Amino acid sequence: MTPEQTSTWLAHRRMIVVSQMAPTALLITTVALLQFGLAESPLAIRVAAAGILLASGILGAVVQFQSASEAHALLVQAAPTTSSWMWVVQYVTPTIFVVIYLALMVALFA
Repeated sequence: MTPEQTSTWLAHRRMIVVSQMAPTALLITTVALLQFGLAESPLAIRVAAAGILLASGILGAVVQFQSASEAHALLVQAAPTTSSWMWVVQYVTPTIFVVIYLALMVALFA
């Protein structure tokens, strides 16, 4: 890789990592708050919690997907063998978020 490609790759990698921080922190916080009675809170509080998680997750997924797409395009040119793993970042990680989100919604509203 050229120095410019390396710099671009590192920027995409950093954006992918950062895009996961807020949704992950919110999921962990929600699990912790469930232990302290979030599921028994008024409906408006539970809906607000669900909305915050959903908005954060959508924004994080969009940033992650876009950064992974751009990183994949770069890696196809510069390091083709590495590029084959970018599908995990693009598809698997957001899918895991959705599964955890759905489990939390069951815990909040069931």
